[in-house]
Amino acid sequence: MGVKKNKKIDMATISGKQILINALRCQPTERTPWVPFVGVHGGALIGVNATEYLQNADHIIAGLKAAAERYSPDGLPVVFDLQIEAEILGCDLAWAAETPPSVASHPLDEDYDLSSLAEFNVGKGRIPLVLDAVRRSKEAFGEEIALYGLLTGPLTLALHLRGDDVLLDMFDEEEAVPKLFDYCADVAIQMVDAYIDAGIDVIGVVDPMISQIGPEHFEEAVTPALNKIFDHIRARGALSSLFVCGNATRNLEVMCATTCDNISVDENVGMVELARIARAAGKSFGGNLQLTVVLLLGETDDAERDTVRCLDQAGAGAGFVLAPGCDLPYAVKPENIEAVAALVRDPYKLEVARNLPDKDKNDNFDDIHIPDYSKEPAVIVDVVTLDSAGCAPCAYMVKAAQEAGKAFGQPCEIREHKITGRDGLGYMTKLGCTAIPSICIDGKEQFASIIPARQDIVDLLQKATLAKV
Repeated sequence: MGVKKNKKIDMATISGKQILINALRCQPTERTPWVPFVGVHGGALIGVNATEYLQNADHIIAGLKAAAERYSPDGLPVVFDLQIEAEILGCDLAWAAETPPSVASHPLDEDYDLSSLAEFNVGKGRIPLVLDAVRRSKEAFGEEIALYGLLTGPLTLALHLRGDDVLLDMFDEEEAVPKLFDYCADVAIQMVDAYIDAGIDVIGVVDPMISQIGPEHFEEAVTPALNKIFDHIRARGALSSLFVCGNATRNLEVMCATTCDNISVDENVGMVELARIARAAGKSFGGNLQLTVVLLLGETDDAERDTVRCLDQAGAGAGFVLAPGCDLPYAVKPENIEAVAALVRDPYKLEVARNLPDKDKNDNFDDIHIPDYSKEPAVIVDVVTLDSAGCAPCAYMVKAAQEAGKAFGQPCEIREHKITGRDGLGYMTKLGCTAIPSICIDGKEQFASIIPARQDIVDLLQKATLAKV
């Protein structure tokens, strides 16, 4: 009887979906998988605004097909909207033309009476149209593209329901806060089951507010809720990703200690540090192409340079997924995303990009003028954000500044600077902001990527007012 030889796997026959699945499982892959997080940008690709896009399954399918054709992805989220659950539970939404909606009211702002919330089930709100889009996407893409189902993480959903008081309540509401987080985990589990039943391959638990807390609060309050979700996902036979926006560097160790399969971050987190911590924990990891400076406002060579940076910083070894740091801005330049996709799939083009010359100089924003704060009659609070209309941490940072301004009771100006535009980038640069979102008071950064207590802002406003006298 002859010796049976191992059958050689023809890597050319492996689908993009399988390459991505292998990477999420920390298995070797022939190339780096690529997941452009196409949210409302799908609307831009088909000529409809964000509000129209997120309320129509036909638009979502058309946008995903356009993205698949142009960007050659290995995975795609069907919808990127962290307000779907909150809307059903009683939060009012403010809709926008170029971002997902934002939460405009908090049904638990007076107390923690969970029984006062509207009943949650997956037959309500916009969930049926999203699930319809999932099923139709599965039919359209088959086994070629992995589908991500994104749900709102427990901390972010808790803030939607209660408001930013949750962050302070962690100190003294020792019974109410864990119950709220556990409730949010149960809502997420309903979403998990609905998504998997509809054909989703990867569940992304998107919790941008994690960047606003420290490791101790993460472990005490958030880890149990997250693990409840991740363990359920694993029991259902799917893969999970913990997706965090903002500077979550201080939480990387505790994030990797959860039972998720993958950690995904944005440009505020160093890829080298993430790669070290994630690989030591046996986790795959993803990120962190720069959204605004590169993909939105840059040129194709900028996108190519940043792709090389991500790949090199991720380093040799399995388990890396190239992706933008968050959902793509509505008006991102399609040619920049196409440039990234080309490098992922063409080794020759990747090597050419490695030899691109450095940019001659950075934009110094000489035409952007910030005030001489010492001569301004009122204290000026500059809140530098991605865009408070669609970024949850940014929205709560702006709200914190506005509420502190009202409580202060003396003249002060609250100004938001969105880095989705060059003016906002100029302010960020000239104010020396170290993270997004940030609060600067009379030109000095005071809070970077952490939402402060109202009184802490008021105290600094009082100090700045006295300095003007």
